[in-house]
Amino acid sequence: MKNKLTLLSSLLVLFLFSCSATQNKKKTTNGNKTATVATDAKKPEGKKEPKPYKKVIDSTAVTQKGLVDVHKVGDKYLFEIADSLIGKEIMTITRYSKTPAGGGIFGGEEVNRQVIKFEKGLNHNILVRSVTYVIATPDEDKPITKAVKNSSADPIIGNFDVLAYKKDAKGKENVGYVIDMTSAFDSDLQTFSLGSLDKQLLKIQAFQKDRSFIQSIKSFPINTEIRTVKTFTTVPRQISLSPTPRIGTDLPAGLDAGVVTFEFNTSMILLPQKPMRKRAFDKRVGYFANDYDVFEEDSQKADKEIFAVRWRLEPKNAEDAEKQKRGELIEPKKPIVYYLDPATPDKWKPFIKQGIDDWQEAFEFAGWKNAIRGEYWPENNPEMSLEDARFSVLRYFAADIQNAYGPNVHDPRTGEIMESHIGWYHNIMSLLRDWYLIQTAAVDPQARNKKFDDKLMGELIRFVAAHEVGHTLGLRHNMGASFATPVEKLRDPEFQKNNGHTSSIMDYARFNYVAQPEDGVKDLFPRIGDYDKWAIKWGYSYFNDAKDEDTEKALLNEMTKDAYKNRRLWFGTETNPYDPRYQTEDLGDNAMKASVYGIKNLKRILPNLIEWSKEEGEDYDELNGLYNSLTGQYRRYMGHVTKNVGGIYETPKTYDMQGDKYEVVPSSIQNEAVAFLNEQLFKTPKWLLDQNILSKIRPENGVEAIKSIQDATLSSLLAGDRLVRLLETSSQSKANYSVDELMSDLRKGIFSEVRTNAPIDIYRRNLQKLYVSKLIETMSSDKNNVAFFNGRRIVLADTDIPSIARGQLNELKNQL
Repeated sequence: MKNKLTLLSSLLVLFLFSCSATQNKKKTTNGNKTATVATDAKKPEGKKEPKPYKKVIDSTAVTQKGLVDVHKVGDKYLFEIADSLIGKEIMTITRYSKTPAGGGIFGGEEVNRQVIKFEKGLNHNILVRSVTYVIATPDEDKPITKAVKNSSADPIIGNFDVLAYKKDAKGKENVGYVIDMTSAFDSDLQTFSLGSLDKQLLKIQAFQKDRSFIQSIKSFPINTEIRTVKTFTTVPRQISLSPTPRIGTDLPAGLDAGVVTFEFNTSMILLPQKPMRKRAFDKRVGYFANDYDVFEEDSQKADKEIFAVRWRLEPKNAEDAEKQKRGELIEPKKPIVYYLDPATPDKWKPFIKQGIDDWQEAFEFAGWKNAIRGEYWPENNPEMSLEDARFSVLRYFAADIQNAYGPNVHDPRTGEIMESHIGWYHNIMSLLRDWYLIQTAAVDPQARNKKFDDKLMGELIRFVAAHEVGHTLGLRHNMGASFATPVEKLRDPEFQKNNGHTSSIMDYARFNYVAQPEDGVKDLFPRIGDYDKWAIKWGYSYFNDAKDEDTEKALLNEMTKDAYKNRRLWFGTETNPYDPRYQTEDLGDNAMKASVYGIKNLKRILPNLIEWSKEEGEDYDELNGLYNSLTGQYRRYMGHVTKNVGGIYETPKTYDMQGDKYEVVPSSIQNEAVAFLNEQLFKTPKWLLDQNILSKIRPENGVEAIKSIQDATLSSLLAGDRLVRLLETSSQSKANYSVDELMSDLRKGIFSEVRTNAPIDIYRRNLQKLYVSKLIETMSSDKNNVAFFNGRRIVLADTDIPSIARGQLNELKNQL
């Protein structure tokens, strides 16, 4: 122990000596006493002070003037931030320019969108913050502003030393700050690169600095465009024995080379210095919306301000505003222009352009002429780029995806749409061909071909282009528009010529599948309809005399109440789960009648599928796809009808409107729906089992296929959510359709042989076993067997539903 203590003491002395040896001694005098103060031998390197402007931006600099003046000095990109730009909000939009193949992502698609602002730091530096819009206050000069600011700190995404100050003409005031932004763009800073979710989905790992660089930077008066190339390593291919699907896509380039390279374009565009007046969102009109929480000194609660997303259309001058007020059409100061991607096949360009121009008529209802147009991209113009956020473009993607989409980029402060890049996948033509053949070939001979002629396909493309442009104008899907047309009017050639089969092209109404061959209906396409014109009028009317948003809101409310007198001008949300008027792919005001006509046409089409899809030397893949499309259409009809059972109408209303917001679907309609299903589905639809077709596309004869359709519909009919709604609504009135009536009607249809003594084949046995097993499931006492209604979680075992199911099974037992 003594030796250990001696060794420890020696080490301690050596340690203290070595510490003192690294210090300089500085003597200071305090009265008559002298003190020794230890100071570091090596002083920390001081922060580099800004240099004179001419020393930093020297004669070798290549300068571009614009939103920010960009100076290229050697391999560095120096941004000169004007003092007037400090604190201003700038939208940054990063898009793919080029992508690796096989990832389902394409050049022109958006990667990231944020608002940033430059801010002066404390010590010759400029901070870059990402601005969020979650809470706000209009009372900027009142104490509550402090509370809002304390609860909404914006994150700092960059901190850059000021290399030089630009002085005013007198050489006194700083009017600009030069910073080196190179590291922001040639790195993996999320604001200008891939987000974490994108990396996970694309199985991307580490950023490769040595294979990443800035390709070019261009600056314009209101925007700066940065083109970059970035390389990443990827997750190696893994062998997994787990049944759980792995998340993400294996990019072929990543599997082959271990890395993938992207090209990005980032647009930095100054948000409008005079924000557009917000237009209060109204649930009765289908616009996309933005919102944030608002806190005001005089308010006794936190309010949520919700406002519509739309373009800014304004008169060129006061004289034009007066003309418009008198009812004259005027041209807007800045029209809406969509450019067509030069990669678009030439033969489709006129049809896409026409789909854009079709909206001109709708804008005339709002008082504008030439407010919107499509234009071909001016190639070989160095001042224009397809990814430039100043331009709206329809981008054409070489992809097998059967889709198109219409997004928009808007000012989060006001909802003002700034631009849009519509995505158009080449293979949407395959989807259009299948839709049109299956829905209309019974009445349109042009649809009876494997390949449509260019005129027909062009018109189909025009319809989709108009629909997607509608989204970029701010319009949501109107799934209730088709309900405004009585079913029998869908067979009326004159009505169809004048009105079409739906009042909105924003509906998923596709094509007129109700018209019968003997009707002579020729107008089978959707078109911009009455609702679309009204919605554009609501969103784009210019109220010259409205002094503020509240005045404008009152004027719009009166317009909307008046519009609601016309059922064709109603909006039906795409999110309502229980209103049968709001459905996708449906037609008419009665799903049962419309589906009967639809099935008649499917029965006409089915026997011809072989002839209409054949091609010498080809296998039956095309026939298989069309048969699946036809059975899919039949399934949709079953779904349209099913939604009536347990249905509740929800019509948006305000205090100054008559009538209830919620109404139960009449019992007669629900009864009609179940009767339809008993007749058209539960009575085996053997017409679907065309053995001439099935023997060519699959080894089975259709027993399981029929069972699958019946199982899906029974599961939906007897789902806990639907049964709870029936229980709730029937408790209000005995006149409303009930759970007991539903189960009884199904039992009578599914077990009709009990009364008729008809033979029971395998199809009916399968159906009857399905029904019994589902009722037994409904009787389960498992507390996890739950339903949801109006946000509530309801345990089915705690309701009357198991007792009703038990009673139905006892009734069936007694009959058997």
